[in-house]
Amino acid sequence: MRWRYDVNGLCLAIEAEGLDLVAGALADAGVAAVAVEEFGLPSQRESLTRAGLRCPPMTVDSDGAEIGALDDMAVVGGVLLTPAHQFPVGVSLHSDRRAAVIDWARRTGGVIIEDDYDGEFRYDRSPVGALHGGGPEHVIYMGTASKSLAPGLRLGWLVLPERLVEAVARQKGETEETSGFVDQLAMAEFIVSGSYDRHIRTMRAQYRRRREELVAAVARSSPKTTVAGMATGLHVMLELAGGDESALSRQLPWRRLGVEGLEYYRHPEIGTERDGLVIGYASPAPSAWSAALDALTRLLP
Repeated sequence: MRWRYDVNGLCLAIEAEGLDLVAGALADAGVAAVAVEEFGLPSQRESLTRAGLRCPPMTVDSDGAEIGALDDMAVVGGVLLTPAHQFPVGVSLHSDRRAAVIDWARRTGGVIIEDDYDGEFRYDRSPVGALHGGGPEHVIYMGTASKSLAPGLRLGWLVLPERLVEAVARQKGETEETSGFVDQLAMAEFIVSGSYDRHIRTMRAQYRRRREELVAAVARSSPKTTVAGMATGLHVMLELAGGDESALSRQLPWRRLGVEGLEYYRHPEIGTERDGLVIGYASPAPSAWSAALDALTRLLP
């Protein structure tokens, strides 16, 4: 089986494949540009530009992406957002802005690409609902098992407006990477049986504990360093009061923490006003967690 889809869904061999397919479909439909958040994965911007789309940046503040900027971007036909947990800054898109971006899509016929990469891991309250629920006819929802299970599973999914299903499926074609049928069936059984929910509850408790330990350790060892964003996901962003983020990020990966300087995620068209480290605290094995946390706190300014 090459691929499977119903009226609004498409199963993917890997989650990154989804954005490639969507970008190609939008470019074929005549879309010239897709706006993106000023901080985000370079690989996602690359997926869009490979399809011939421009990627103008939107500022991100404490309420998420500044959606009002879309009205000043006349040629933009889509927007890529991480509304539940902005990556990597860690804020949630404010409810007013969620409503505003759906209104923008309805008024202009634009498309919202919602990357919900770790929305199930919220520690201080129930997870925020998907933006897709407020405007399914205008939102492409991208999900993945990479955070909830393992990147090696290489399984992702799209939930598409009905008008885009055939166009995106044509992009996948018969020669693209296949979606493993056995993996799909196993994942479906995992969900239907309730085992997936039980797994998420177990992992949520473990990751919440790690995040709390990391926040407490940073507060003790580097009081001027700020932990940005919400209590959610599998990473935090540390805003540095002083120190060289590039030098620190070069020292830390071998300590078994997933670490990258904020500069890596910065859109090339914006300035360099913020200085920070993005820490993936799910990376170390349980036996290595304490040592990794000690290594981090010793090197913070």
